[in-house]
Amino acid sequence: MKKIIGLAATFLLVFGALAACGNADQGTEASSGDKDSKTLVVGASPSPHAEILEAAKPVLEKDGITLEVKTFTDYVMPNKALSEKEIDANYFQHIPYFDKQVNEYDYDFANAGAIHIEPMGIYSKNIKALADIKEGTKVITSNSESDWGRILTILEDADLIKLKDGVEKTTATFDDIAENPKKLEFKHDIDPGVLIPTYENEGDALVAINANFVLSADMTPTEDSLLLESDNSPYANIIAVRSGDEDKDSIKKLVAALHSDEVKKFVDEKWHGSVKIVDAN
Repeated sequence: MKKIIGLAATFLLVFGALAACGNADQGTEASSGDKDSKTLVVGASPSPHAEILEAAKPVLEKDGITLEVKTFTDYVMPNKALSEKEIDANYFQHIPYFDKQVNEYDYDFANAGAIHIEPMGIYSKNIKALADIKEGTKVITSNSESDWGRILTILEDADLIKLKDGVEKTTATFDDIAENPKKLEFKHDIDPGVLIPTYENEGDALVAINANFVLSADMTPTEDSLLLESDNSPYANIIAVRSGDEDKDSIKKLVAALHSDEVKKFVDEKWHGSVKIVDAN
C-alpha cells in the first residue's frame, strides 16, 4: 500500500511539473507576441529619415509602440528587406522611385503616407553663379532614372535646357531634351552613394545630389546649392509597407507621429527649410 501511494505521489509531482512547464512556455510566447505587436521596425536612410524617426519615438511611446530604426546606405536594400519581411516599413524613397521599383520588381507594396519633401539640388565646387556655366560644362547625375525628370525640370526652370513639348516631366529622360544652348554634357551613370565624392573631385562640373546625401555631408541645400528644386515638387518621401499593412493601427500611428507638432518642430529647427514635413493626407 505504501508503495502504491508513493508511486501515485511521484506521478502527481511529475505531472504537476510538466503542467507548470507548459504554462510557463505559453506565458513566454504570449509575452513575446505582445512585445512583437508593439514593436515597429522601420528601415531608413541615415539622414534625414532616420533622424526624423528618432524624433518620432517619444510620440509613439505614448501610444505604447516601440520604434526600432534600421539604417540603410543604399537605395536597393530597404525595399528588398521590406519584401522579405525583415522590416515592417521603410522610409527613404520618394513617390516616383517607389512607383518605378514596384513596377520593375513586382513588389506588393503600398504607400502608407507622404511625410516630407527634400529639395533636389545642383551643386558645384567652382561654379558659383549661372553666368559662370561655360559651354560644354559636364552635368553629373546618378543612375537613378526616377530622379532624371526632376533634375531636368530644375535645369529647365533655370533656362539651361528645354524639354520637348508634352513630355511628362516626372518621367522625362535625357532623350527628351529639345534644346541645349550651352551644349551641356550629361553623365548619368553614377551610383547615388558616390555623388558627394564626385562633387568634391569634379570641381568644374554641375552635380545633381539628393538632399539626404547633402545633409549627411554636413552641407545645407538652401545655402550650398547652385540651383534648388521648387517647393511644388511632386517628390514627397513616403512610408512604404507591404500591401494591406497600411491599414494596421501601428502604421497609422507611425504616420500620424511623423506629422505631429513635435516632429515638425524638430525638422524646422534642424534643417531650416532644407527638409519640410508635408501636410497629412
